[in-house]
Amino acid sequence: MSDPLFSVRDVVAGYGRAAPVLRGLSVDVAAGSIVCLVGPNGAGKSTVLKVASGLLPPRSGSLVLSGEDVTRLGPQRLLARGVAHVLQGHSVFPEMTVEENVRLGAYTVRDSSLVASRCARVREIFPVVGERWRSPAGLLSGGQQKQVEFARALMLEPAVILLDEPSMGLDPKTTAVVFEQIGRMRSLGLAVLLVEQNARRALELADVGCVLDLGRVHISGPARSLLADPKLAALYLGGTPHPS
Repeated sequence: MSDPLFSVRDVVAGYGRAAPVLRGLSVDVAAGSIVCLVGPNGAGKSTVLKVASGLLPPRSGSLVLSGEDVTRLGPQRLLARGVAHVLQGHSVFPEMTVEENVRLGAYTVRDSSLVASRCARVREIFPVVGERWRSPAGLLSGGQQKQVEFARALMLEPAVILLDEPSMGLDPKTTAVVFEQIGRMRSLGLAVLLVEQNARRALELADVGCVLDLGRVHISGPARSLLADPKLAALYLGGTPHPS
């Protein structure tokens, strides 16, 4: 990959007084790339994203964005700097329209013409968002709601997007659509840090894979190489890889 746009460096983090979940973890994400975190339950994948978005301050280590240390900025200031976090599960407001949900992503933008142009842009990127623009978000399918969340996250034109289990609860056909949209985010030049339960599918999409275990990066490398490794597949991906 090219030089990282966003880095999590030597982070130790956890909850309360419990033992740390992350134990010196480092991950780099370049612009226009997808880095996928995979590993067993409890490995710390979602915790990485919470630290990266400022929701969980690290006990030690740092966050670096475009060469600047942003470790202590907190979630609001990190979002303003261009780090967006799409949380696990669904976070749309069901009684509000798709348009209203999307516009919430630009609540800090005072220029109405700029908001309008960004709405037009996300409607183009995510066609279903434009098609259901006036519909209550609660009437959309799970996959459609996830695309509304993606659109909302892009309203501040972030440089980095953190995606936590975007395919959770979705059927295979809908999952394929969601992954296609994640690929479009990469094509827009975003740095994408992805945590995904469907490890095989995620590694097929990603540029770089990082296997987490016991709060550290156990192994990392080109995603396709990790996917093809029989030992890795047996340990972390539920069996040997399919023959090519």
